Amino acid sequence: MQSQPHPTIGSLLRSLRARNGWTLKQMSERSGIPLSTLSKVEHDRLTLTYDKLQQLSQRLNVRMSELFAEPDDAPEPPVTARRSIGRIDDAVRINTPNYDYYYLCPELRHKRMIPVVAHVRARSLGEFGPLVKHSGEEYTHVLEGRIILHTEFYDPISLEVGESVYIDSNMGHAYVVGEECEEAVVLSVCSSVEETLMASLLGLHGEEGATPQAVSRHPSAPTTHSPQRAPERATPVKPKSKLRQ
Repeated sequence: MQSQPHPTIGSLLRSLRARNGWTLKQMSERSGIPLSTLSKVEHDRLTLTYDKLQQLSQRLNVRMSELFAEPDDAPEPPVTARRSIGRIDDAVRINTPNYDYYYLCPELRHKRMIPVVAHVRARSLGEFGPLVKHSGEEYTHVLEGRIILHTEFYDPISLEVGESVYIDSNMGHAYVVGEECEEAVVLSVCSSVEETLMASLLGLHGEEGATPQAVSRHPSAPTTHSPQRAPERATPVKPKSKLRQ
């Protein structure tokens, strides 16, 4: 059985045009890219720079991911039947000045959802520093204590135990401890269509001031791979607040 040819920018662009019923001239007029250039791209005689791809995305009002979407008749992805049980003792722990992170289910690679239990310590936005942002969306549920959520476009809100929030993670945001509360514990689930989400989140920790010594794993937990560093094996560090398993 012959394998399907790997899609090129030309074939993907041709499929996008066909899905929308555009002629080459219509796509040229809509995108502002010369017809001759688009024709060469579709016949794989020329490629487009990232700037031109952005121009296509903006002018055609489609997301960049749609430009690289394979035709609808592509076979459905197989069921992976993946499963992982999240336990604090098996989590990857990363300490930063603002949070203690416990990344759950670390043995699953290329996750589209990243579950994290976080201990929030910063008491004010001034102590927290600049708002953080990353690709995708996130859901945060308060397990213990009280938090204040600061965001780029909304007034701060206070969340108690049992309350939650769903936000666009591309928007600058910060979680700090609420009044009369020394520490809060939250469960956050971050999601993105990009398979590099985990790398993006780990990259933020470097900006927040995480140190190599702050990364630890339970000795029995499987090893995961980070673009910055491999987690060190260490004696498991129990969270300050007891969490229900």
